[in-house]
Amino acid sequence: MKRTALTLGLATLAILIIMMAGRSRTFGATVDEKPATQVKIDNFVFSPNPLTVPAGTTIRWTNQDDIPHNVVSDDKSFKSKPLDTDETFTYTFTKPGTYTYFCSIHPKMTGKVVVQ
Repeated sequence: MKRTALTLGLATLAILIIMMAGRSRTFGATVDEKPATQVKIDNFVFSPNPLTVPAGTTIRWTNQDDIPHNVVSDDKSFKSKPLDTDETFTYTFTKPGTYTYFCSIHPKMTGKVVVQ
């Protein structure tokens, strides 16, 4: 009986250690970490539009519509999968320039990011 309890206890401890090892640790923001700039997809509109950001900025698009949308750059430098409600897509803009994009599911939906 004691051996079974000890074995179960060690197995539980091993599982907890494995689970903890797989988790990422974030104890506080560092100087290099920057939160993503948000673009909302809602009512068939990208907002804000246009958006001006410094080089190195990560943008997170979040679909808040009830139907799928995606984000596709005109120059094909980035493309998301179709995003269901509350799904997100992120892309980091490393080079200055003007990046136009659209929803290929609804091509009249367009947006622009200006990277300085």
